[in-house]
Amino acid sequence: MSNPSSTKEKRTSDRKNRTLKEYLLLFSKGASMGAADVVPGVSGGTIAFITGIYEELLGSIRSVNGEAVRLLARLNFAGFWKHINGTFLVVLLSGILFSVASLSRLILYLLETYPEMLWAFFFGLIVASAVVVSKKITRWNGAVVLAGLVGTVAAYFITVMSPTQTPEAYWFIFLSGAIAICAMILPGISGSFLLVLLAKYEFILNAVKDLRIDVVATFAVGCVTGILAFSHVLNWMLKRYHNLTVALLTGFMIGSLNKVWPWKETITTYTDRHGVVKPLVQENVLPTDYLQLTGQEPYLLYGVLLAVAGFALVYLIDLITDDDTKKV
Repeated sequence: MSNPSSTKEKRTSDRKNRTLKEYLLLFSKGASMGAADVVPGVSGGTIAFITGIYEELLGSIRSVNGEAVRLLARLNFAGFWKHINGTFLVVLLSGILFSVASLSRLILYLLETYPEMLWAFFFGLIVASAVVVSKKITRWNGAVVLAGLVGTVAAYFITVMSPTQTPEAYWFIFLSGAIAICAMILPGISGSFLLVLLAKYEFILNAVKDLRIDVVATFAVGCVTGILAFSHVLNWMLKRYHNLTVALLTGFMIGSLNKVWPWKETITTYTDRHGVVKPLVQENVLPTDYLQLTGQEPYLLYGVLLAVAGFALVYLIDLITDDDTKKV
């Protein structure tokens, strides 16, 4: 019987010698990750996990370390590039950035025009992501179940603990980037969902749309800092406590469903710095009561269909990836 670790190492090594077609496929996986991170639904880490590039991504990020700095200091650019798996990272990041830049306007428009249907789609994405990620748990026991419950309860309380505005100072933008980017390598938590909780989701999307370089650059520096630091922590957690960690992340997704429920009644509002009135505290309501309470069309049929479509999208990606893995 072959050693699973050596098999994984061989596959990772094989991936580093890709053809042009394979790099185009990698770019498309990056675009899928970017699309996932634009919407507060499925995380980019989940896409990486179910498309088979998760371990290579985590390893490549962790390789930006002291050895990489030493190679760069010696002007050994070829060695540095090979050490950090540079081509892989650049192609993947290009796909992510392409998706973020091209989808930000569309998502803002849909959030403004058809919020019920968009949030229903996100709801389906998260449910499917929870199912897919939970399948990675190799052994269930009391501790694993408890970790899942802790994640669910913690996420739920986080979703109801956002009654105040957050600052738009550079330090908080930096912190938001550092926190949100961690979700890119977490198969379970959406970076854009964390931005929703931090009240910086639409703010960052508008900054990208309006080309506010100072805000985007500050956010990007926070992202780089956060991902370099957290990749080591996550690697340690997954190696030492894999099932507990995955269960915790699954719980986070389940608990977050409270935040993305499509039909909400606004209890209190606030006025942003542009003078626009926005919801501050909202309460989930049944779609059958939504019209009476808010005066807005619930789009129940479309919402259900889009939730099913979101679920099917993630689940089909997982099924296709499983089939491809079996062929290897």
